[in-house]
Amino acid sequence: MARLRDRLLRLALAIRSLLFWSLVYCYCGLCASIHLLKLLWSIGKGPAQTFRRAAREHPPACLNDPSLGTHCYVRIKDSGLRFHYVAAGERGKPLMLLLHGFPEFWYSWRHQLREFKSEYRVVALDLRGYGETDAPIHRENYKLDCLITDIKDILDSLGYSKCVLIGHDWGGMIAWLIAICYPEMVMKLIVINFPHPNVFTEYILRHPAQLFKSSHYYFFQIPWFPEFMFSINDFKALKHLFTSQRTGIGRKGCRLTTEDLEAYIYVFSQPGALSGPINHYRNIFSCLPLKHHMVTIPTLLLWGEKDAFMEVEMAEVTKIYVKNYFRLTILSEVSHWLQQEQPDIVNKLIWTFLKEETRKRD
Repeated sequence: MARLRDRLLRLALAIRSLLFWSLVYCYCGLCASIHLLKLLWSIGKGPAQTFRRAAREHPPACLNDPSLGTHCYVRIKDSGLRFHYVAAGERGKPLMLLLHGFPEFWYSWRHQLREFKSEYRVVALDLRGYGETDAPIHRENYKLDCLITDIKDILDSLGYSKCVLIGHDWGGMIAWLIAICYPEMVMKLIVINFPHPNVFTEYILRHPAQLFKSSHYYFFQIPWFPEFMFSINDFKALKHLFTSQRTGIGRKGCRLTTEDLEAYIYVFSQPGALSGPINHYRNIFSCLPLKHHMVTIPTLLLWGEKDAFMEVEMAEVTKIYVKNYFRLTILSEVSHWLQQEQPDIVNKLIWTFLKEETRKRD
């Protein structure tokens, strides 16, 4: 009887795995078909415009603004990769480490670099494969284990054992994982618009609306085609993410200037600059759900109610995975790009959380 139960359990797990991967690959095919139709439509309307790309040889001046901090590089021991970051604030102050999302880079934290340098050594990182950080070629180099080890090694290389860790979007995913795997390294955790990874995995399988909103996760599983689609029409898709009515920054928000938008296009228009960021997504389905999932450090979760990519209900469920002080703040009429859209409000909420936790600890 015990052997029979064991065989039935294995069979159930095998069937579940088969169904899961069938869903993944079928949805990948559907997403690819939709984007192929978009490409054909664009070519039909104007082939010259579709394949036009403006030359961008020099970075916009905003990327070298001295008020944002100093451009630095560090080579970490485990992988040998060189990482680029921008640092503001005096050395020796407590470290605040900022992890960006997709399609972003260190510049998405420009408002926080200026704000928190008075009390922190603020470091805005270009993640593996992004911007001026080294970008390994193979997708296997972007597994979650590699991304977690990157952050651990960067802390060591910067001469710190702990930090205030802040992550947005995909950087939020990495921040959750660091807090789970290396809680001793994180004094306080702040995540913007990304739920606990297990909440995301479970929710997306049960709610078709979130499956639709996360369609890019599936589309990005396809080799080279997503990179190509981002680049057509002079990176129109990239501009669309930040400026469209559905996915972009809201009307009441702090909109990207022409120079801000050009900074993003400049970074992602460099040769091969899209492959590394998209490779982050090409391993995710083999890495989730997590075996260990509890967070034991004080956590602040900030959420834009009008996020076009994440259902707000996931934010509420996240609290069951935090076995410590947990605060959730949902901002109405605010999009996915929270720290750029409402920097003053976000900065104030972060200050309140940091000082509140200090008083609690004392």
